Amino acid sequence: MSQPQLLLTVGEIARRLDTKVHRVEYIIRSRSIEPIGWAGHARVFSASDLTHIKSELRRMDADRKPQTKLNG
Repeated sequence: MSQPQLLLTVGEIARRLDTKVHRVEYIIRSRSIEPIGWAGHARVFSASDLTHIKSELRRMDADRKPQTKLNG
């Protein structure tokens, strides 16, 4: 028997990625990630959305790191 699909709220995604909810919200909005459904008033996302959000957060953090200057 197959496992039921994992459904994640924005808060659960933030908890699993150990980050703030507003950072997850920013990625969802700016990358136009659509929820797979709703549970009451809460949007729910899939495990693949979690992976996508995680990679986008890493990319955003990498872009924010200061570049070192080469002397010479």
